[in-house]
Amino acid sequence: MDRDVLIVGGGLNGPALALALAQAGITSAVIDARPARARAEAGFDGRAYALALASVRLLAAIGIWPALADKAQPMLAVEAADARPGEAPAPFGLQFLSAEIEEGPLGQMVEDRHLYAAFLNAMAAAPAILHLPGATVTAQAIGPASATVTLADGRALTGRMIVGADGRASGTAQRAGITRTGWGYGQTALVAAIAHEHPHGGVARQVFLPGGPLAILPLTGNRSSIVWSETDANAARIAALDDAGFLEVLRPRFGTGLGEISLAGPRFNYPLGLTLADSYVADRLALVGDAAHGVHPIAGQGLNLGLRDVAALAETLADAHRRGEDIGAGNVLDRYQGWRRFDATTLALGMDGVNRLFATDNPLVRATRDLGMGLVQSIPALRRTFMRQAAGLAPSPGTRLPRLMDGRPL
Repeated sequence: MDRDVLIVGGGLNGPALALALAQAGITSAVIDARPARARAEAGFDGRAYALALASVRLLAAIGIWPALADKAQPMLAVEAADARPGEAPAPFGLQFLSAEIEEGPLGQMVEDRHLYAAFLNAMAAAPAILHLPGATVTAQAIGPASATVTLADGRALTGRMIVGADGRASGTAQRAGITRTGWGYGQTALVAAIAHEHPHGGVARQVFLPGGPLAILPLTGNRSSIVWSETDANAARIAALDDAGFLEVLRPRFGTGLGEISLAGPRFNYPLGLTLADSYVADRLALVGDAAHGVHPIAGQGLNLGLRDVAALAETLADAHRRGEDIGAGNVLDRYQGWRRFDATTLALGMDGVNRLFATDNPLVRATRDLGMGLVQSIPALRRTFMRQAAGLAPSPGTRLPRLMDGRPL
C-alpha cells in the first residue's frame, strides 16, 4: 500500500488529521486540489478563524501552535446583544469574560494564511505524510482490505481507507453514495477585514440585527474580521456596492465604539445553509469537517466542529492501530460515527435554532430572547457553562472530549 490513510482535501482539517495520525505511526497522503504555496504566501485576504480553546489545545498537541502563537489574537471576552442599525444595543445582553474560567482565553483568532502555512511547513517536515498539492481525485474504489483513489493525472494511490475532508460538496461522499439533508437560510454572509481607529481589547462581539447576525471578531492590531449575515436580496445589493458604499452601509451596524473604520482586505460573500451528511462513514471511508456537516457561522463553530471530528477520528484510528486492528474496518469506523455524529448534529441544529430565533424582528420575540440573555448573564454558574461550551471544553451529554482537544497526545 502507498499509505495507510488517503485524505482527500488539503484545506485545514485534512492536514490536521494527517499530523495527528503521524504521531501514532499512521502514514497518510493529503490530496490537495489547490496549489499549496500560492495560498500560504499570499497577502492577507480577510479570511480568519475563531479557534476555540479546545482547538488551540489540539494545534498545540500536534505541534503547530508554536508557529502561530505570536500571530494570533486572544479572545478575552465575548459580547452578544440585540440591536438595530444606528441604535444602541438592547439593555439585556451577554458578556463572557475569559477571567471567569481558569483555562485562559476563550479562544484565538488566526488568519487563514498563517494557519495554512503552519500546516504546510509541518507536513513537509513529517516523513509519514505525502502531500500532493494541485491534485484532484476523479475516482475511488473500495476492496475487501484496501481503498484506491485515482487522480486526474492518472496516478492511483492505495490505502487502508479514505477520508473525505473536501467540503460541503464533497466528491468523496458523493462517490460513496452518501446522501445529504439540509436547507438554505435565504441569507448570505458578507465577509471582510476592517481596520479601526481604537483598540478592540480582544473583545469578540455578536450583534443580532433584523437582517441577520453581525460578528465582529478581533484580529492582531487595530483590525477585526466581520461575518455579516443579510437576506439574500440585501446582501446582493450590498455586495454590488463599491468599497465606500459598503462601509457606509456597515457603519451604523458596526457602531462607533472602535472609531473610524476602513477596509483592510478584499470582500467575500457566500450563501448560508445547513447541510448534514446522512452518514459519516461508508465502506473503508469516513468524513470530517464540512464534508460531514456544514453549519451556520452564527457561533463561528465550523472549523472547531471539524477539528473535533479530526481529534475523534485520529484517536479512534490510533487506538485501533495499537491494538492491531484493521483501521479501515467497519466496526472501527462505526466507533468514530457513534462518537461524533450525535454531538455534531446536535450542535448544528442548535445553531440553526439560534439563527431562526434571532432572525425575526417580532417585538414579542425580541423581548423574550433579550430577557433570556439577561437571565443567563445574571446567573454565574449558567454563564460559565455557556462559556465552557463556547471554548469547546464541554462535549454533548453522553460523549467525551477527544484527548487531543484536552491537550494530551494520542
